Amino acid sequence: MVKFTANLSMLFTELDFIDRFQAAKSVGFNSVEYLFPYDFDPNQLSESLNTNGLKQVLFNLPAGDWASGDRGISCIPERVNEFQQGVGTAIRYAKALGCTQVNALAGIPPVNSDPDEIKDTFVNNLKFASSQLSTHGIRLLTEPINNLDIPGFYLNYTNQANLILDLVDSDNLFIQYDIYHMQIMEGDLVRTITNNFKKIQHIQLADNPGRHEPGTGEINYQYIFRTLDELGYQGYVGCEYIPQSGTLDGINWIKPYI
Repeated sequence: MVKFTANLSMLFTELDFIDRFQAAKSVGFNSVEYLFPYDFDPNQLSESLNTNGLKQVLFNLPAGDWASGDRGISCIPERVNEFQQGVGTAIRYAKALGCTQVNALAGIPPVNSDPDEIKDTFVNNLKFASSQLSTHGIRLLTEPINNLDIPGFYLNYTNQANLILDLVDSDNLFIQYDIYHMQIMEGDLVRTITNNFKKIQHIQLADNPGRHEPGTGEINYQYIFRTLDELGYQGYVGCEYIPQSGTLDGINWIKPYI
């Protein structure tokens, strides 16, 4: 059966962040993910996990100044030192939280930048990060994201991610496959997941349009979940959606699965 994890950056936002751990446990989740842990002391987060019997499944590498519009810095040539320092920070948090995978957001290249330089920067940063993380038993993921929600984002398609993985040539780099983003960019979800199954180590979901919970849009999630079971998927599926009303008002879709 598919294992679901609560994305605390999206769910239970009516509560303070630390209170969301208990809320996730109360509705049946056994694990959590979120965008970033870095605004909190790792010991505080670790205590919240342990108190509620939760596993930390995923968070992102430091992605620049999110409030100012950064959506990752992995492909930006002028910020390589910042990226490398962020890898060290992520390792410290991952070890404290018992988290064995982190995601590298590619980011938005500067206007009029050299495409080859952007690609080389992204590839070299992923080589560095995958190597550093590997020594600590932490997987590196990278995620294609739609360019409607984030105009200009560098990594947009599964095939593009495969090309990057080939260039990095690391056994510690995988795809984070977000169903919502890929429905917008390419569709053909089940075939794509099946064809890239060995490269996908984490999946995230939301329905489309609206990025709300499954059952509110066009995606046949029952078929997708059945396919994941048939494929023998052992990873987690992150519930990274915006509740259409309150989190609890729309959570019934998951009850058959947890």
